[in-house]
Amino acid sequence: MVEITELGYIGISVSDAEAWKTYATEVIGFELVEEQGEDDRFYLRMDEMHHRIIVHTDGNDDLEYVGWRVKSPKALKAMKQQLDDAGVDYRVATDDECRERHVLGLLKLTDPGGNPTEIYCTPRVEADRAFHPGRPLWGKFTAGGQGLGHMILRQPDPQAAYDFYTEVFGMDGSIEYKLPAPGGEATPWFVHCNNRQHSLAFGIPNMEKRINHLNIEYTELDDLGKSHDIVRHHNIPVAIQLGKHSNDKALSFYHVTPSGWLMELGWEGRHTPDQEEYYVADIWGHEMEAQGFGMDLEMNRE
Repeated sequence: MVEITELGYIGISVSDAEAWKTYATEVIGFELVEEQGEDDRFYLRMDEMHHRIIVHTDGNDDLEYVGWRVKSPKALKAMKQQLDDAGVDYRVATDDECRERHVLGLLKLTDPGGNPTEIYCTPRVEADRAFHPGRPLWGKFTAGGQGLGHMILRQPDPQAAYDFYTEVFGMDGSIEYKLPAPGGEATPWFVHCNNRQHSLAFGIPNMEKRINHLNIEYTELDDLGKSHDIVRHHNIPVAIQLGKHSNDKALSFYHVTPSGWLMELGWEGRHTPDQEEYYVADIWGHEMEAQGFGMDLEMNRE
């Protein structure tokens, strides 16, 4: 079976491009890339890749698409067969669409939740240009072979999503939490495709947007702490305070992006465990603060 190797990139749509440029560089530390002749978008860079996030300035303030990588053109061809065997509709991208994504091979489809999904191979790597963060960093971002980070996507049918990502994309994982939530219990699912503990989660109820949050990790604790200071200094709403997750063991906090969905900034998440397990609380912290952003969950207990 051909397997997805990483969450390679995402495309987002924003209504306030200048706010996003300032936020992405001065709060997070991404490198801003603006290509000549592409006035309707800009790129955010975090490692040797040409980009990890494509920001479209057409105003939807939501996720536009998710890019999942396979290791080679041969693997992409085999993935087409897997999609055919599973009865999944897709189309092969045109040369112009490949150039637009800065890749050499691309398939376009939707996942069971209706999220625009892309499978690609052979991305553009800027080997001749060092990553230059938007603000000073002590370290760098945890990316490379672990990919961009992780995200929670809207999935009305978590079981269908789990079957798709495990049986068609070759990921693995399970339900990892049983948490009190308004009106019942939240049982989010987590799946992984490399040694990052998870690259995708779903099963959060009542999501208005396609994306609940995107997680980005730093390699140095001081960079997470500095980001926390900047968020607090600029009075950016914090939805979940600093704490440590039970599943990925990462120290993190969640705050609101200029588009109204959440960014989770973290440090030192563990690698994928050998066997699956579930939890009923986080290790410490992660108290709710600003509510109404889709993470109104009881993450800890007395």
